[in-house]
Amino acid sequence: MTTDAPGAKIPIPADEDRFWQLIESAWAELGPEPAEIRHHLVNRTPDADEESLYALDAWLDKFTERLRAASIDLSAAELTALDSVLERKLYDIDREDIHEFTDGSDDGFLYARGFIVAAGRVFYEAVMADPAKAIMDAECEEMCYFFAHLHNDRFGAYPKTGSTISRESHSNPAGWQ
Repeated sequence: MTTDAPGAKIPIPADEDRFWQLIESAWAELGPEPAEIRHHLVNRTPDADEESLYALDAWLDKFTERLRAASIDLSAAELTALDSVLERKLYDIDREDIHEFTDGSDDGFLYARGFIVAAGRVFYEAVMADPAKAIMDAECEEMCYFFAHLHNDRFGAYPKTGSTISRESHSNPAGWQ
């Protein structure tokens, strides 16, 4: 459900695999409790106790610390490739049907999409397939520009992904019919 301008650069599968491996490795270092919470997010019913769903929030800072540690020695090219994947993932879930379940302003919806990505590939794919899996008001602002900020911190400039898409809310025309 994406529409790109002609000539848009699309991340290669190897970069996408590396992206998800870094995220999963960062979560794995935190042990079984966040793994159980993430499993619950994917397998919950629509009427599940919402309070228990926010339990992952308590782990997000530790997760991003682990992700930063795992990414700190990556080259500028590697960070640019990962930022390109992140940009694509956020763009692909920039959809009205997902917004209905997350709510929020433009920034709030971006941060909600950051949470969806940060929660991992299985949750991301679950929300792509069934937007009702998304969580109202859950957000992870740091994830939205994680690799871009890391690139800027290390190399003094933000990466140029070469894409013609934006991670900002309402930028995916196919997602907002």
